[in-house]
Amino acid sequence: MRQYDLVVLGAGSGNMLLNEELAHLRAAVVEPDRFGGTCLNRGCIPSKMLVVAADAVEGARTAARLGVHATVEHVDWKAIRDRVFQRIDPLHDSALNYRRDNGVDVYTEEGRFVAPKVLQVGTERITADTFVVAAGSRPVVPNIPGLDTVPYHTSDTIMRIDEVPASLAVIGGGFIAAEFSHVFGAFGADVTIVQRGPRLLMAEDEEVSARFTELASQRHRVLLDAAVTSVERRGDDVEVAVTCPGGDHVVRAATLLVCVGRRPNTDRLGAVAGGLELDEHGHIATDSAYRTSVPGVWALGDVVNHFQLKHMANAESRLVRYNLLHPQGVRTLANKVAPHAVFTSPQIAGVGLTEQEARRRKIEYLVSTRGYAETAYGWALEDTTSFVKVLANPLDRTILGAHIIGPQAATLIQPLIQAMTLGLTVDRIAQDVLYIHPALTEVVEQALLAL
Repeated sequence: MRQYDLVVLGAGSGNMLLNEELAHLRAAVVEPDRFGGTCLNRGCIPSKMLVVAADAVEGARTAARLGVHATVEHVDWKAIRDRVFQRIDPLHDSALNYRRDNGVDVYTEEGRFVAPKVLQVGTERITADTFVVAAGSRPVVPNIPGLDTVPYHTSDTIMRIDEVPASLAVIGGGFIAAEFSHVFGAFGADVTIVQRGPRLLMAEDEEVSARFTELASQRHRVLLDAAVTSVERRGDDVEVAVTCPGGDHVVRAATLLVCVGRRPNTDRLGAVAGGLELDEHGHIATDSAYRTSVPGVWALGDVVNHFQLKHMANAESRLVRYNLLHPQGVRTLANKVAPHAVFTSPQIAGVGLTEQEARRRKIEYLVSTRGYAETAYGWALEDTTSFVKVLANPLDRTILGAHIIGPQAATLIQPLIQAMTLGLTVDRIAQDVLYIHPALTEVVEQALLAL
């Protein structure tokens, strides 16, 4: 059995762990797929590169409201796709070779624990003083009758298809569904979204969710409170049988996209055999420093948390590295705030409490909502649907949550994230900070001043 100082399972955010501070350790990386993990290869980075192209198409098609009458002559899907992956795909080999050239052993077969701190990788067994489990997550494939008999895509595969389908049926109404419906709808597909809940993006603040559902329904066919009862092949198409409160539907589409959630890869790791305690969702249980139930085994990223956010996994990777180097003075994440964004159209961003969560938990709050239309830049955009919403603690005046739907939402929310992280009051960030006029940030300023 080969012995290491450190073994890292997963080369997404886990690969970021290995920097010059840990170069003195005899280390190995176990990655049966591609370096860069979900984010680089089949997640946030390629999807956002597609979103930018989709935004350009939609911008041209909707420019008439500004007096600009533009048309889109042609969307060259293969050129867009190839531009994305010709940039991304070479990074795997360069990252793998970099590790090997710098003395790190890389195993490209799947690893499974056969005992605590003992890993079976192909025909070899390896052990280490320290393990870091960062093996990520994968799309959930629901148990729908007939699904195993028809061709379908998940977020892992949809971005590499050879042509934009004439029609696309999307099962699911979360952030992945919202982003890919925007992309393929902009590129010419007739999109139908089948959502089991009463709104799209149910995890968002209910006002944001309702507004997005309204706007998405103007672009796509949206079936709400819908249960998929079966799928079957019909010629070259797929038919999705759907039951809704208003009656049954059959959605026929050239391509089927299934995006109903993600699950941690702990079942592929032999986590139980490795002595790792799991929660009810299959995530590895850790303490606040990311130590697992097995001494010397740490875990981070999608195998641990429910956020499925690359920026959270990166922060956890930096924290775990620090803790490996300072075992007598381990740290926890100073900031438990987990901001997120949905790069659909319109863009959405959120952080902290939603209004419905505050009500459910009986947390007292003040709330202020301001529309983009109330600012000069909102006038320039001719925007009548976007808004910023901020919740504050009525006692200490700190921000409890912030939610934005509209252009540049992921950027506009950043000063509110910083204020929450630093514990600043709404009064300080509203009155002691100058906001550039007539920038779109004035809508944030107005929401804060109203509080």
